[in-house]
Amino acid sequence: MLNVLIRRLVQSALILLGVAAITFILLYALPADPARMIAGRSATAQTVDNIRRELGLDQSLPTQFLHYLNGLLHGDLGRSYAQKTQVMTLILARLPATITLMAAGIFVEVLLGLTLGIIAALDRGGPTDRLVMASAFVGVSAPQFVVALLLLYLFAATLGWFPMSGYGSFSNIVLPAATLGLLGAGWYARMVRSAMIDVLNQDFIRTARAKGLSGRRIILRHALPNAILPIIAMIGIDIGQFMGGVVVVEAVYGWPGIGQLAWQAIQQVDIPIIMGVTLTSALAIILGNLAADLITPLIDPRIRSH
Repeated sequence: MLNVLIRRLVQSALILLGVAAITFILLYALPADPARMIAGRSATAQTVDNIRRELGLDQSLPTQFLHYLNGLLHGDLGRSYAQKTQVMTLILARLPATITLMAAGIFVEVLLGLTLGIIAALDRGGPTDRLVMASAFVGVSAPQFVVALLLLYLFAATLGWFPMSGYGSFSNIVLPAATLGLLGAGWYARMVRSAMIDVLNQDFIRTARAKGLSGRRIILRHALPNAILPIIAMIGIDIGQFMGGVVVVEAVYGWPGIGQLAWQAIQQVDIPIIMGVTLTSALAIILGNLAADLITPLIDPRIRSH
């Protein structure tokens, strides 16, 4: 296990290095000029050149990247061009809001996905099964901003049940979490349905039925624990996906997380913040998958023995 962990950590470091290099190159290949954005439209060419020299943008791209990597090794993500504040400080201030929203979204999608997947599996081929799978297909295909706007219009603007935006109370998080959870619940429902159908056809389930165990006990005590294993890996992947997906959701709902921070940075071509949020998201993906790989063998004795 220790060798596997060390190997994964080395791979993770290489992945982060690759993400940093690719993102850095793509950002500096954009036609937008950060110095011009900071100086304003009416600034003179001399002012723009001074800002570019002050930010180090007049240096060659390899030199800038090596300087950035040196800062990363010392825990420095750079300084925001627009806000004149350390990127690490900005991210740490916004990260709790994003983690809260991400946890709520995962809770919603797992709860809905497990429930709908079990219901569909128990009615395999029936009308309920077809309805659940059709709804799951619609859910995974719908764009996030469309779902967010529909929920805002229906439950906030029309019914007035929830606020349009804000942060700090339970009512503020319901619609953003529902937006994230509804889109992910379709994947969980499809996965749980397939796993449950496979488990319900196993010999130990037939044995449990022959012993006269109730259907509820068979589902909850025998079938579900075996069918839920793929969900653990999906949750690890979702952590990274949510870190990227919250950009749209936080922008629509005005949620003060790193997604909204990234959206503002993109509009201002604030490269240090974009780099910092990208690396934070990549780190979340890596840690989520690593946690799933380490937890799954502890739950499934078959994987542990292998």
